[in-house]
Amino acid sequence: MSKKLLITDTTLRDAHQSLIATRLKTEDMLPLARVIDKVGFFSVEAWGGATFDSSIRFLAEDPWDRLRLLSDELKHTPIQMLLRGQNLVGYRHYPDDVVQRFVELAHKNGVDIFRVFDALNDIRNMKESMRMTKKVGAHLQGALCYTTSPVNSIPGFIDMAKELSALDCDSICIKDMAGLIMPEAARELITGIKDEIDVKVDLHSHSTSGVASMSYQAAIEAGVDIVDTAMSPFALGTSQPPTESVVASQKNTPRDTGIDLLALRDVRNVCLKLRDKYGGILNPIIERVDSDVLIYQLPGGMISNLVSQLQEQDALERMNEVLEEVPRVRKDLGYPPLVTPTSQIVGTQAVFNVLLGKERYRNVTNEVRDYVRGLYGKSPAPISDEIRKLIIGDEPVITVRPADLLEPVYEKMKEQAIAEGLVKKEEDVLTYILYPAIAPSFLKGERKPEEIIPVSRQAAASSDIPHSMEVEVDGEVYNVRILSVAGTAVSATAAPVQKIPRGEIQGGIKSNMQGMVLEVAVNRGSDVKKGDLLVVLEAMKMENPIHSPVDGKVSEIFVNAGDVVQSGDVLLVVE
Repeated sequence: MSKKLLITDTTLRDAHQSLIATRLKTEDMLPLARVIDKVGFFSVEAWGGATFDSSIRFLAEDPWDRLRLLSDELKHTPIQMLLRGQNLVGYRHYPDDVVQRFVELAHKNGVDIFRVFDALNDIRNMKESMRMTKKVGAHLQGALCYTTSPVNSIPGFIDMAKELSALDCDSICIKDMAGLIMPEAARELITGIKDEIDVKVDLHSHSTSGVASMSYQAAIEAGVDIVDTAMSPFALGTSQPPTESVVASQKNTPRDTGIDLLALRDVRNVCLKLRDKYGGILNPIIERVDSDVLIYQLPGGMISNLVSQLQEQDALERMNEVLEEVPRVRKDLGYPPLVTPTSQIVGTQAVFNVLLGKERYRNVTNEVRDYVRGLYGKSPAPISDEIRKLIIGDEPVITVRPADLLEPVYEKMKEQAIAEGLVKKEEDVLTYILYPAIAPSFLKGERKPEEIIPVSRQAAASSDIPHSMEVEVDGEVYNVRILSVAGTAVSATAAPVQKIPRGEIQGGIKSNMQGMVLEVAVNRGSDVKKGDLLVVLEAMKMENPIHSPVDGKVSEIFVNAGDVVQSGDVLLVVE
């Protein structure tokens, strides 16, 4: 057992992902990284997870540039990233050639430690990224996703840790993404792992349920080597326990971290300024202790995103209904641990089940279909025949490693990206492969960042602030959508007003949610059968297919790929 307790600080990644939906800008991260580098952390988690997606989707920032800039500032502190195994930083499996190139370039640009996990704890989906991490000479931290269910147990997690260690992991992470681990379970699991294998063990948890700090102390007493914390202005709630508190609690004990509290004070002061700047997009729901998480088990980052997504659908008042639906969907899908992408898969389907009518699974995302088909790996418990038939009918379920079914695509998609004029550097190819729906507009410089718009505290508290408004800029009319109002600021996005009809049109097929059009699968004049795919919307980061309710002919199409639509907009007409 290492006497000195090591600290991984998550402020630059998981903390702001959990509290402000990953909206911290690079320009604000750099001064923070500068002072963090003086502290003496084991590592700083600063990349991976949702930071890649949010950078290009909402901030119009290049995540590769962010990594390089952070690497320049963090001269003495290893940069750690969260890697979703075969999913990398996306929401589906990518072929091995993409995984190989991603790990190579991530390490080249500054990642020193790769925390690799799989949402289903299916180690088959971790092996290629783990192999590449060792090949490039980086620190490999294999992670097990801690969860509770009828099919999970402490002995099972210990066996998984042994299997990860046998694959040459430099350390093991107990990734408790929803804050579920109780003190005694932490003690039992860490002691059990330490009894079986000689490897550093990291405990990562969230304060959502209010238990994490107690579980950390139990873990420290049991010999855990590393704990994940966040600086206090971005701690607690759905984030991690506070760095300062954990460091102070171990002063003058055998587990003293050796970290100077005055050095942490300098970091905290920078964080306080950022907290004030971004306070307007921090929803009070995220900061509360919520013991219900022990029931619905959503991780911190997913809760903040779920709040944001329900606000987009103008349905935040139905949050409790969605949270009650989540464990039902999770059970239906074989008790997957709820971590990206399964948290999005389960959470978004729960939203669909609540918002889109009384019949559950009437609308099913493409990701749920792929999950049930086995394309994300093996579910922890079998999915019942009833649920399987309801979602995929008689389609077969695969049993091989999902990536074995994927052909190499890197060189082919590189050629496509170059032909479209999207590639200025090698990393752009990976951005294009990982996010084909939004990367082209980003790489062309067409995406605009969300703005934090200061408003008075009185106005922020007023019920008169609208959900959206139209403004004219240089003769062009824009629809501005207000995402949140709190404290002293609001966050807003703007998009050109589109001439998409609303209301009742005979044969009109309406959007059932706010989202972006990914694909229009038919042409004007196409004959369609009932059930044929018409349009694919991206709603809440998942693909929502819109099918024809009748046999007929497509007479009008009002949208194109890339258009943003609101619930109730008429997408096309089938006569």
